[in-house]
Parts: sequence; C-alpha cells; structure tokens
Amino acid sequence: MPTRKVLVVGPKGLDATLCHQLAAADWDIHLAWSLSAAKRLLDEQRYLVGFLVLPELDAETCASIDDFLQTHSDVVWVGGFQPAALALEDCRDLIFERMFDHVTLPVDGQRLAATLGHACGRAALRPKLAGVETAGCRPPIVGQAPSIARLLRQIARVAKVDAPALICGESGTGKELVAHAIHSSSKRADAPFVVVNCGAIPASLIQSELFGHEKGSFTGADRQRRGLIEAANGGTLFLDEIGDLPLEMQTNLLRFLQEGTIDRIGSARPISIDARVIAATHVDLEAAVASGAFRKDLYYRLNVLPLSVPPLRERGDDIALLAQHFFQKFASDRGCRLKGFNRRALVAMAGHDWPGNVRELVNRIRRAMVLAEGKLIGPADLGLEASNEKHIRMPLDEARLNAERHAISECLQLAGKNVSYAAKQLRVSRMTLYRLMAKHRISA
Repeated sequence: MPTRKVLVVGPKGLDATLCHQLAAADWDIHLAWSLSAAKRLLDEQRYLVGFLVLPELDAETCASIDDFLQTHSDVVWVGGFQPAALALEDCRDLIFERMFDHVTLPVDGQRLAATLGHACGRAALRPKLAGVETAGCRPPIVGQAPSIARLLRQIARVAKVDAPALICGESGTGKELVAHAIHSSSKRADAPFVVVNCGAIPASLIQSELFGHEKGSFTGADRQRRGLIEAANGGTLFLDEIGDLPLEMQTNLLRFLQEGTIDRIGSARPISIDARVIAATHVDLEAAVASGAFRKDLYYRLNVLPLSVPPLRERGDDIALLAQHFFQKFASDRGCRLKGFNRRALVAMAGHDWPGNVRELVNRIRRAMVLAEGKLIGPADLGLEASNEKHIRMPLDEARLNAERHAISECLQLAGKNVSYAAKQLRVSRMTLYRLMAKHRISA
C-alpha cells in the first residue's frame, strides 16, 4: 500500500513509466496537468512533497512558477528541468530559493524516488510555526522561544476557565493576540469577542460606550443603545490598556465584575451579563495602585490569572522566524518579486533592540518590501544598518564570534535544523558545522 503522497505537476505527456516507478516505490501519486489544477488539489488536500516537471522554461514562466511556489511554500518541492534550462539565471534562482532539490530530464526513476524520499524526510522535520490557531484566532501566535512555549501552555490552561485574566507586556508585543487566542480556545469561541481600547475612548463618552444608554437619557440620545459590555454577553470582553481607564469608570467596572450586572444610562433596571473579562496593560499596575491612579480592589479582581508577554528582544531565534512568517504573509498578499532576507539582514535583526517589539518588526518588513531594490532584503532596506553601527561597542574578535553564532543559529532555524542543508547554505562541510555548533553550544 502506498504510504507517502506526492503531487506531480507536469505536462500531459508525462512519462507513464516514471509514474509506475514511483508507485512501485510506495508513492501515492496525484497528477496535475497545470498550475491551476495543482492549486485546486492543494486547496483540497495537504501534501508534504511536490514534483514539478518543467520541460520548457523562459523568464516569464519562471516568474509564474516562482509566484506559485511562494504561495505554496509549505510543500517541499523538487523540480525536473531540461539541462539547457539550468543556464538561465532565473531558473537557477528558482531552484536555489524555492526548491529542496532538482533533477534533469529525462528523469531516472530510482534517483527521483530517492530524492523525493529525502524531501519527504525534510518536510517531516521542518519546524512548524508553534502557536494557537483556531477557527477564531487569526493570525497564529508564532514562536518557539521557551518564553513563548510557556505562554502557549498558560493560554491553554487559562482558556479552560472563566475567571478574569490580566495580560501584561510592552506595547507591540501582541497582547490582543493572546487575548483572542484564549477566547478562541475556550468554550466561548463561537460567541462575540469584543475589544475595548480604554485609552482611545473620550472620557465624556466612555460611560455610554461601555454601558449603553436609554432613549432620551441625555441630549442626542435619540434611540436606545447597547454598550460594549452588553455586546460581549455570552462571549469575551477584552479591555485593552486598562491602566488608562478613568478612576470613576473603574468603580463601575468593579461593580460589573462583582455582581455581573450593568445599568444603562437612564435606566433603573440592572441587566445581567455573562461575559468573560480579559484585561491588558503595558503599565505597571502595582505602581499605579501605589500612586492612587488605579483601584486596588479592581486590580485584584482582574489579576486572577496573570499572563506576561515577553518583549521581542528576549525571544532569540523567534525574530528570524517571525520575519519569515510576516514576509510570506505580505508576499502572498501582493505577489511581490522579493525572495526573502539576506544573511546580513538576519544578523542585523538579531542584533536590534526592537523597542517597538513585533509591531516594529512588521512595520520595518512592510516598508522594506516596498522599497527594496534587490531580490533579497538587506539591513539598509529594514532601516537597521545605521542603528546597528551605533550599538557596536565590543572588540572585533567578540563581534566576529557573535556574528558567527547568529549566522549559524539563523541558518539552522531556516533549514529546519537540517545540519546537512545548513552546512550547504553556509558553504562549509558538515563536520565543520558540527564543530562550530559545539564551539557556540548550539544544539541541533
């Protein structure tokens, strides 16, 4: 019985003998005679490995193939090319940037079966974007750092209960994403997720926005209006930047948390609300309590289940992982010509402090994808070259060691911890790479 599945994309005259040889090697072959047919199959099923046969190739075809492979980069691709096509620079770029390996036509069936086997093994070892991704949580929380792994475990536990949660972290770290992940993993996932930015609502409107009002309760109240808390009934109420909530509103919110009821402006009838409350802040609420800017009793009501989102500068290799994630996201949105980041850009990103955290990373990548002139994004495109020069205050030998460590770590990450492939990309022998990994205490 076939145990491995491969998507073969090629012309209708594809050698039937080749297909028989692959089937004999326990490959379950799914044929597509065009890219559009391949897209339909990829939308319907998941494939770890693909074999793309390209008997005729020119610059225009290379561009369309590149777009296709970029969109379906979750598949590990092997290409089949005429020997003459390898002389084309666009073809070589296609192989180097988008494919695991290639074979020349006509194809030797046994060699292809072995190559596909290696590709399948590579696909199985490829690191997945760790995170919480459910029907209601887009995008996923991406990361493999120990602090993110711990946060994801906390999210899974917090999602199982209905108690209030307080998410702390610097601006731009993704606190709303964490709140949405908790909601999406909870029993309330199909109910509303209502976001309230406590610092963005004018003080004169915040009472009405949160609690709603009855018709005629004040000038301009020409109809009854539900508040945001009521809109979250049955679901989750996310109070972003809770530290910016005025003191008088903190009292009303505390009553809702204690009693589970609200009063619309102009109404004497309390309304029962069943909503899970998640709050987030970038300020030190304990310090705010000590200074009298935040109610102590409200702080303890909210801080039942505390979570902390780590800043980007403390997430190590996640910087490169996130950069690739956002690059692929924006590249698929607009079908750009860029291939990714060069090695200097990855080193520059690893050495940057990221005061704006993930939000800053996203903004720099989006800007670079618009302004970059080459095929690979460099440090200058990200606006990091000058800033990194300012931060270098170390002996040259230490700087070299740091650069070497970063280059090896990033290459291993991008190669899915495949030491042989990483060594090939770094242009060193496999034994040399193992020696360097031991030197820098980098684990495979």
